[in-house]
Amino acid sequence: MTHWTASDIPSQRGRTVVVTGAGGLGFEAALALARAGANVILAGRNASKGAAAIDKIRNDVANENVWFEELDLANLDSIAAFGEHMLSSFDRIDLLINNAGVMAPPDRKMTADHFELQFGTNYLGHFALTAQLLPLLCKGNQPRVVSLSSVAARSGTIDFDDLQSERRYQPMVAYGQSKLACLMFALELQRRSDAAGWGIQSIAAHPGVSRTDLLSNGAGAQSTVGIVRRYLWFLFQPAAQGALPTLFSATSPYAQAGAYYGPNRLSETRGYPSAAKFPPQALDIEVAIRLWEASERLTGVLFHLKEIHNPSVAENRNISLH
Repeated sequence: MTHWTASDIPSQRGRTVVVTGAGGLGFEAALALARAGANVILAGRNASKGAAAIDKIRNDVANENVWFEELDLANLDSIAAFGEHMLSSFDRIDLLINNAGVMAPPDRKMTADHFELQFGTNYLGHFALTAQLLPLLCKGNQPRVVSLSSVAARSGTIDFDDLQSERRYQPMVAYGQSKLACLMFALELQRRSDAAGWGIQSIAAHPGVSRTDLLSNGAGAQSTVGIVRRYLWFLFQPAAQGALPTLFSATSPYAQAGAYYGPNRLSETRGYPSAAKFPPQALDIEVAIRLWEASERLTGVLFHLKEIHNPSVAENRNISLH
């Protein structure tokens, strides 16, 4: 795995891929997969940004099988509509990369379904999306689901008394919880895939510290982290480098189901893909099961092939788990 790069990606010809997030890491992952011959669906909430990303990829790569589809991970109705569109348009999905996210808005914001924005978008949105796409993934050719965590997961905790940060909102605490939840989801998804015979490889990855718009879009360009990102840019590795753990997890025959990959240098903040260290709290199976069950209640989706549904989410809105 030493110095693994995008040039090591095996041919992805014939594979159908969904990548969430049209900018930064998502764009770089979609670009690399398109170069490898995959059929790529880039999904995001900003149609103009998505169209620009697709134009850029098509101008760079001789691959017309690259599309943008609208998907707002902060809206369960949008996720359900996207899932229905995929089910009617494709006979299988071979790879799902749960990448999109929001980071550290200074004030507490909510999704359309009244979830705290970071927990709702980064984690619950991808939880519901994966459930909606499960029938297509189970028909995939050696299907994989890659879920993006973060070095922030190291300090994260799952606060079942205040999952939505209603009592106290601290931007980075909420972000750390959301990214720990993503990591625990990847591990629990693998356990459930093994138990149910879905045949899905679930793998987690994190990008280290990379130059994307995540900090400035979330905390704001004039925030402390936004200013650090702008003036100390040299401390952040390029987005294409940060996407390598994701791409390794998504394509390498050496990537292991239920594993976690990140950069290999400077406490996993930069470098080439390597096995990442699990935060001890991510390995708590009882918490993972409780989180999964809470997520099913909050989103109204179930991970059963014959039972996946998204009833009117109105009854699920305003749910708080205490």
